[in-house]
Amino acid sequence: MDMGFSDTDKTFQRDVQAFLAQQLTPYLREAMARTPTVFVEQDIALGWQALLQERGWAGYLWPESAGGPGWTPVQRYIFERECAIAGAPGLVGLGLKLAGPVIYTYGTAAQKEHFLPRILSGEHYWCQGYSEAGAGSDLASLTTRAELRGDHYVVNGSKMWTTHAHFANWMFCLARTQEMDRPQQGISFLLIDMDQPAVEVRPVLTLAGDHEVNAVFLDDAHVPVENRVGAEGQGWEIAKFLLENERGGSCFAPILLAQLRRLRELAQGRPDGLGGTLLDQPSFVQKLCALEVQALALEAFELRLLSQLDKGIRPGGKTSIVKLVVADIRQKLDLLKVDAHAHHGLALETHRPLYGRDAGDPVGSIEAELAMPMYLNSRARSIFGGSTEIQRGIIAKQLLNL
Repeated sequence: MDMGFSDTDKTFQRDVQAFLAQQLTPYLREAMARTPTVFVEQDIALGWQALLQERGWAGYLWPESAGGPGWTPVQRYIFERECAIAGAPGLVGLGLKLAGPVIYTYGTAAQKEHFLPRILSGEHYWCQGYSEAGAGSDLASLTTRAELRGDHYVVNGSKMWTTHAHFANWMFCLARTQEMDRPQQGISFLLIDMDQPAVEVRPVLTLAGDHEVNAVFLDDAHVPVENRVGAEGQGWEIAKFLLENERGGSCFAPILLAQLRRLRELAQGRPDGLGGTLLDQPSFVQKLCALEVQALALEAFELRLLSQLDKGIRPGGKTSIVKLVVADIRQKLDLLKVDAHAHHGLALETHRPLYGRDAGDPVGSIEAELAMPMYLNSRARSIFGGSTEIQRGIIAKQLLNL
């Protein structure tokens, strides 16, 4: 594997850097820097998406045939790396990274024509109807049902931990359409219009006080048959494709490395109370260096996956390795940030958002104010997108043949 960039890639890198310097506004930089959650707030996500879409880059993971720029895996990595260095907002990937690829891979021509442009423009804002109160990690046990009545399905059930459902006007949802011997069978993939009385969204506040997830209740929700993606009963196959994108569709090392660099810079100027700085404390430096080494190893692994993707080799269960490692590094990094800010890092400001006109003055510093909310928010990384135990099971079965 050649780890260097080609001349073409270096030219592309300079184009991305120039675009970020011109289009990434101070407000968007500040808002991202003061966001403690995994998913950024809707306003900055859509604001950044609109700027990218003007350049044709909003669907940067998409092929040209679907309306994306058709970048190579290496170009996608360069873009994500430069965005992380510049402090650009993340894009809420529920539409761009999850629903979109499902539709352009499995959808009909009519579905592609209708949904894909609206995902790119931000007109359609999506949420994911997968987990349920009794079917999270064991997703095949879901009980939400869709009964076919003429030209539409009637859907009843509930979904839990539904990220940004309070903003969404569309949901991609797994529902049981048939009773089969194996629980993975008889599940279909439906696109549900959230703007109907049969859909109720209730907020679920996290430990950090964030309103990021919700409970969604479906009481005779109507879904036209033409809003089923794939064949009836094909939902489990599509769900696995989607989860592979969720766990490994992007590179995570660039943003981890960027945040580790910022933490090192902060520690260099933070007194340790003994006449030096935090970088003079062996225990702190040991933890920081260990995380930097792990993040660099993750970067090498992700670049290897990109090389394979460039050859048409799907990553499969290797995305579960990425999910495990990212969760572990992220949680340890956020805990180290709390340690770095001492007693100021223990404060928990529950007002949201922490940016904009209504944001109050922090106790200590902005970085200290973010430390505890980020730490609490990242605890969920062991669960969302498939729990740690599920990822280990996938690795054991698909990669180790155990």
